[in-house]
Amino acid sequence: MEENGNQVPAEVKGWNWGAFMYNFIWGIGNRTYLPLLTLIPIFNIVWIFVVGFKGNQWAWQKGDYKDVATFKAVQATWNRAGLVQFIIAIVIAALYFFFIGTIISALFSMGSSY
Repeated sequence: MEENGNQVPAEVKGWNWGAFMYNFIWGIGNRTYLPLLTLIPIFNIVWIFVVGFKGNQWAWQKGDYKDVATFKAVQATWNRAGLVQFIIAIVIAALYFFFIGTIISALFSMGSSY
């Protein structure tokens, strides 16, 4: 068993979809408050990527995990939820642009028929 401390094990490092998509909520849930900076407009565009990349390290340092396996089990739930949310957001955005494009195309084609 590894003891939790400030030293972050290599197995913990990596991208966290939960931290990326749920940033400040994930931060509060993991007792790491740097993700609250995502509430700052414009700055948040960059900071969400920092949170996604550094989130696991921050959560490990602030958390009270008995070993890496426990940490990964907890973060796996966040990762699944974040990835599903990301996929849903991409699908909704694609559908939105498709329908907006269709409406604009229909409006232009109606205008040219007069």
